[in-house]
Amino acid sequence: MLSLSGVQAIHITIFAPSKVHLLEIAGIRDALFEANCKIRSRPHYTVELVTERGGVADTASGVKYVADASIDTAAPNCDTLIVTGPYGLPARPSGPAMRWLQDQARHSRRYGSTCTGAFLLAHAGLLAGRRATTHWEYADRLAADFPDIEVEPDQIFVRDGPVFSSAGVTAAIDLTFALIEEDHGRALALWVARRLVVFLKRPGGQSQFSDALTAQSATSSPIDRIKLHILEYPRGELALEALAEVARVGPRQLSRLFHAELGSSAATYVELTRIDIARRLLEDSSAPLKTIAYAAGFGSTTTLRRAFMRRIGVTPTEYRQRFQTAGSGAAGKDESAADLS
Repeated sequence: MLSLSGVQAIHITIFAPSKVHLLEIAGIRDALFEANCKIRSRPHYTVELVTERGGVADTASGVKYVADASIDTAAPNCDTLIVTGPYGLPARPSGPAMRWLQDQARHSRRYGSTCTGAFLLAHAGLLAGRRATTHWEYADRLAADFPDIEVEPDQIFVRDGPVFSSAGVTAAIDLTFALIEEDHGRALALWVARRLVVFLKRPGGQSQFSDALTAQSATSSPIDRIKLHILEYPRGELALEALAEVARVGPRQLSRLFHAELGSSAATYVELTRIDIARRLLEDSSAPLKTIAYAAGFGSTTTLRRAFMRRIGVTPTEYRQRFQTAGSGAAGKDESAADLS
């Protein structure tokens, strides 16, 4: 494993398979470029884009790009190996590509993947016994094909020791921010985010998508009806007995259905739905926390804050500071006092 002590440059190798999303490699490179523009005395980044054969390649959208090197001509060692993903599921790497990935990872300080690049690392045996994530659409397939990987399908990115992985496409930018922060500190990572005008700098634990807020997609089963009811009436009486009446089943049966279909209790699901509602209001409005807490069904800012800390690990105020969109305006003046953060 390499150390940054005395290092003049941090060499990043990006491996791109056939039909990669252009945004993945461009997002990583632009974020590292912006970091270099600000770095003075600390190690700067050198970046090498590698494909199996080198030369000109096509992205998934048809845009052509030129690789810096092939696996035969690339730098023998790198500090960080990032394996990007193609559109859809990648094919198993060729023998030479697989051996190259294994060798690069073995001599690197850290390595990982973006999007479906996790499958390439998995085929090479580089995620065995590790926690990892990938694009939500393919997470179940990754878990089924590679049972020795602990797949976390609902995460933006996951870090497990020297190994990292991120969700689909744009999450590569979030991952790069995290690597910059690890190397050079939070201030530089935030500066780069501002330079790229990325308003939603998401933490690694943030959900890729919200199950609770897509409940409208199906309303046939008792659980589907309950999910929609919770979403429509977050301020209502949502105890198990009241929900059982809505579903027209007994409380015990409903409890069993929640655990069987969602893997959680009804109370947990209610809280997560209310958090989802509060998140959207924090992102898209400048309403005071007291108003948001009421609208989401929490009743008080204290209850809202405790739920956020327990489930997300940040306060509502911190969440708003990270994720509020540009058009939603400044937060209300009473927010800090109400949040007690």
